[in-house]
Amino acid sequence: MPDHQRWRNNVAANATLGAGLRRLDLPGAAHLELVEGVAYLDESAAVFDAMLEGWARQQTSRMLQPTTINPRLSLMRRFRNFTGEYPWTWVPGDVEDFTSWLCANQRAHSTIRGYQNTVGLFCDCLLDGRYGWQPLCLNRFGDAPVQICHEWNTAAHLNEYEGKPARRPMTHEELQAFFDHADGRVQRIVDSGRKGAMAALRDAMMFKTKYAHGLRRRELVRLDLPDLRPNPHVPARGRYGSLHVRYGKAVRGSPPRRRTVLSVPEFDWAMDGLRQWVEQARPRVRAAAHPMVWLTERCSRVSVNYVDTRFAQLRDEVGLDKALVPHCLRHSYITHLIEFGYPEQFVREQVGHRTASATAIHTSVSNDFKNQVLAWALDRVYAPQGGGPR
Repeated sequence: MPDHQRWRNNVAANATLGAGLRRLDLPGAAHLELVEGVAYLDESAAVFDAMLEGWARQQTSRMLQPTTINPRLSLMRRFRNFTGEYPWTWVPGDVEDFTSWLCANQRAHSTIRGYQNTVGLFCDCLLDGRYGWQPLCLNRFGDAPVQICHEWNTAAHLNEYEGKPARRPMTHEELQAFFDHADGRVQRIVDSGRKGAMAALRDAMMFKTKYAHGLRRRELVRLDLPDLRPNPHVPARGRYGSLHVRYGKAVRGSPPRRRTVLSVPEFDWAMDGLRQWVEQARPRVRAAAHPMVWLTERCSRVSVNYVDTRFAQLRDEVGLDKALVPHCLRHSYITHLIEFGYPEQFVREQVGHRTASATAIHTSVSNDFKNQVLAWALDRVYAPQGGGPR
């Protein structure tokens, strides 16, 4: 008997044993998603849709967000269309073919690994005896789902950072050119007599605030006025001594993580811009009834997509590297704090990283900083008068 057929027979035997288990009314269980005794016009499609619906319920029960669940469901539909088969007939070769197609279309390493993880998670759910999908498929189709992702046909997560190598922190010169252009755009619109000067001022202050506090895009756009808080140790800054981030990056279905980002003196110029926007410009858009810091002319919250679009427009107008994205401002903040001499633990708390390695992969110090550190080391090792090592 061929190995492939022997493998399938073992799967069928295991599914038969699982059919005698007590059914549990878990979110996503097969008997809760399909009505017994009903004949479907397209039984295979109906069962597959029920599998996806059940998986969505199971993930919702784990407190995962729709922004996580919906892309996973879309991917599984893409995978089914790619294979032309349904989960109870999928084999490991389907993953390998799908991966080869992704590589041919130049998908990023992290994207491919994420897709493989999603396929593996879906198969894990179908194989869990508590949900009853294997016995159901065996009874209806004579075959049952199996795990098609294993260590020999999936990418391993070997590096902490899997982003594009072209993405990097912006240099001080690039930041200066970017912010000067954003500021100049406000004056050019005013001089031309066109509308949009207020939006241009908001954009300039928004990107300065993002850089000066190392914020992610969602953290930036979700800022409200009550999140601008004083630092009792620096009373001169008033309500701009710190930012309370309430929508930090969530982990594994947990609520958004919170943190307080202190305003550091090297970025006082950005604090002055934020103060100008909040106290002088923002009231002119009749925003008294709205708490958000960054709002549109129609008094709605600026979106994450808008941050991407506007950054790309300003970047291209300045002529900067097209690989630069808004997240590079966060990389720049981390790098420049290190260059300013702030301790690693302080930097990690400021940006909300759980591990030192996460902070390290965002850091790319300049040659000037390296030479300065080397000079300190030379002064420490070699005596000023001795002319040689101590």
